[in-house]
Amino acid sequence: MSASKDQAAAQAANAKVSQTGKNSASEKITNESVREFLMDNGDFLQRNPDLLDHLHISHASGSAVSLVEKQVSVLRERNVEMRHRLKALTNNARENDKLFEATRALVVKLLEANSVAELYASYMDSMKKGFQAEYACMILFGDSSDGSDHRVETLESAKAGIGALLNGRKPVCGALRKEEFNYLFASPGNSQPISQGGSAAIMPLTDGAQLGLIAVGSADAGRYHSAMGTLFLSHIAEVMLRLLPRLQRDEA
Repeated sequence: MSASKDQAAAQAANAKVSQTGKNSASEKITNESVREFLMDNGDFLQRNPDLLDHLHISHASGSAVSLVEKQVSVLRERNVEMRHRLKALTNNARENDKLFEATRALVVKLLEANSVAELYASYMDSMKKGFQAEYACMILFGDSSDGSDHRVETLESAKAGIGALLNGRKPVCGALRKEEFNYLFASPGNSQPISQGGSAAIMPLTDGAQLGLIAVGSADAGRYHSAMGTLFLSHIAEVMLRLLPRLQRDEA
């Protein structure tokens, strides 16, 4: 009887020690230790796929989903995001193709111009038809002449009308005040100037001296903004800067 009691006591002691050991081990396992282990063993779940069905992640709706379902959901969201980005890139590429073709056609017309008037007409026509700009202008600086078949303004009047927009050789994009917008686009071939102003992309024609400017505009104040590219307008301006001096000398 005594032996039986000793044996039972020993078993109870062993069980207590075993349970204590388990509690001690579990207390040492923390969220951080599990996290570090999984980060160091990225293929752990791949080597133990049966655990995936036992792992659950709370869903935004409050229900629980398995890790596999969560991964599928994340991949699906990423796939949608990538499709949207690809669509945006594709649309940008198509738009750039149209701009490139319109620019190429305009440059050919500019090179064929035999006078400043033809240069002006080619630019204005292409802006309307090829680029489908709502407003466009080409202003050359010189002695203002009402009888000219292209727009000529004195540099002083331009500075009074659009002031700081003429500074430097870099293009200017952004919203314009009513007076600035109307000064630029108050010319034959454009729609009637609008009272509330708008936005424009302006490229000075400057090659040592200020020869003039070209611009495109919109009644939408947000259509042209500082973050947009002006590569094609700059390219057109570079071509004009090489043609204007020769054409002006021929007409002198």
